[in-house]
Parts: sequence; C-alpha cells; structure tokens
Amino acid sequence: MRIRLDPWPVDTFEGQLTLKPFAGLVFDVETDVWQAVPTQGIPVALREVVVVDGKPRMEARLLIDDEAGELHLAAFGAYVVGAVSLCPHGSRQAELQQVRARRVLAYSADTPLEPARLSPRNPQSGVLDYEPHAFNGRQVEGPRAKVQRLMLDAEQALSQELASAMALEEGDTDTLPETLVLQDGPVRLGRGGSAVVGYVKTLHTDYLGADRIGLLSELKCGERTPILRFRVGDRGGHFSEAEGREQRFTWYVRLCEPPFYQHPLAGIMRLEMHAPEDSTFVPHAVQAVANLSGALLQKLGSKLHKDPRAPQNLIPTAALEHAMTRSMGSAELVTRRIRSHIAAAYGAGVLA
Repeated sequence: MRIRLDPWPVDTFEGQLTLKPFAGLVFDVETDVWQAVPTQGIPVALREVVVVDGKPRMEARLLIDDEAGELHLAAFGAYVVGAVSLCPHGSRQAELQQVRARRVLAYSADTPLEPARLSPRNPQSGVLDYEPHAFNGRQVEGPRAKVQRLMLDAEQALSQELASAMALEEGDTDTLPETLVLQDGPVRLGRGGSAVVGYVKTLHTDYLGADRIGLLSELKCGERTPILRFRVGDRGGHFSEAEGREQRFTWYVRLCEPPFYQHPLAGIMRLEMHAPEDSTFVPHAVQAVANLSGALLQKLGSKLHKDPRAPQNLIPTAALEHAMTRSMGSAELVTRRIRSHIAAAYGAGVLA
C-alpha cells in the first residue's frame, strides 16, 4: 500500500484529483503514437497573454410570499470578471484590466422584481445597484445558479473581446495569434474561432483511460501529451442537442515535478480549445498553441510556499482573485446594507 497526498487545500469544494471516467468517445487527431511531446518554447510572434477569471458571491437570500400565499426564492448576489495582461517574454509589467463588480437581484420568473438601489447613509460608501435577472423554476439553488451563469457569460464575452482571431480550417496557414487568452476552467459553449485556451486546474474527469493515463506521471516539466478530441456532454452516445454540437481539443501539460509525498499527477494541468465540428485534423494554430503551452505555463505556475493550489493556480490568477475580491467590497458591510434596505422596503410594502 502507498499513501500519497492530494495537494489541493481541504477548504476547497473538491480535491485536485478524482478522475471519474469520461463516458464518451475520445479521438486521436494529432498522432497515433501516444508519447510525450516536448515544448518548443514561446515564439516571438506571441506578443501578449491575457489571463481571464471570474468570481461569484451570494450576498443574501430572500423568501417572498405572493398574494396567493405561495413561497418564492430570490437573492442578492454579485459577480466580477477581469483580466491580467502580460508579456510572455517579460518585457513589461503585468496589468489588470476591466475588473469591475456587477450586482444581481436573482428571482424566480413567477415573481418579477424591480431593480434595487441601496443608498448608503455615508455618501462616500457608494451606491449598490442590483439589476434583476429571472431564473426558471423554484429550485433552492436557482439564485446561485443564475449568478454563476451570468458570471460565466461575462467571462466568455471578455475572453472573446481580448483574444486574437484564430484560423481553424485545415488549409489555413496562420499558425499563431498575437494575443492568447487563458481562461480559468473549460472553454464555454459556442464562440469558436478565437485564441482562447481553457485551463482546468483539477483532474476530475479521465479522458485517457487506464491504458494511456500512465503517460501523465511520466511527463517531464514542460512536456505535454498529444492533442485529443472529444464531444462535450458525450455520455456514450447520449447528449443534449446543444452539447452534442460542441467539440473540443484537449491535451495535458506538466508544470513541475511533484514533491515525493504528493500523488504523481500533482503538477499536471489539462488544457482545451474549441474544435471544428467532426474535425479529423488539428489546425496549425491549435498545434502551435499546444507546442508553447508547456513553456508558458511553467513561467506562470505558482509556488507551493506562496499558494496552496500551486502550481495550477497561476500567478496572474492569484493576483486577479485578490483584485476581484476587493472590487466586490466587504461582504459584511454589504450584508448590513441589504438588511437595512429590506427593513425599509418591507415597512413601505415594496418587498413582502
């Protein structure tokens, strides 16, 4: 028996490694030879790397009785998305971009609510404007899911805005974009054709199978696996119509060697990009991004003595997380403002 440590902090929702088998089909598209691919360094043509992330927050739950005596759910929430722009060659300092909180009044579509403006007693504290957004049904998690969905949509829009266009046809000769966006988590449904790479920090799904996963523990720093292709939502041939049209390229990269006491996949990250429908080839641009990904992520990977989610929680991501938390303000003070608002509104009969 061998016991190894999962390096992910225990206060996170899940560990870094669970590896539930992917139920669908995964195809070879780059090569039939399953072996490590060395990094080729960062080309001069790549002028900018932008790291995009988002952060949601629930601030207060609401219960609303309608005129018929039925109970409905709502919530005050907030989310923020932002970016860090950096030069992959280290020629300038990193810069924060578009870090701004947006506040949401999420409500069941059965009970429409008006926008809520929370005015402080001290004018210097600022006004909190909550924009109403409806969700379907009466599920307990409905408000939280709505805030999360709005954040993901905003992340996608920001990534698409900042990334260079990317040629994905088989005959295209353009091989590398000038601006590459690294987006925390998988790439979102829709919106292919841009240089957006999703980086997945946890290994919760096994896309390789028992006969191939062993290569991950053999990868040296900066090396990657060959590129594979899969279809989002594939459950062995059963998937929703929306998911069934979406395909992804994916590969794995080693950022660093794990300490002896951690499991052998501790320094591994999975990357993914949009794939053309039913493609049997890898576009030159995607392969170029994969080839530089190892060298780039080695430079951006965090260190264990500074970040408990190292190395997968990238250095720019950690800085961005701090900026996003500040932009939403003190959760305690916001909660006090909401309580005062509800007390005043209830007394006026606005929210009942």
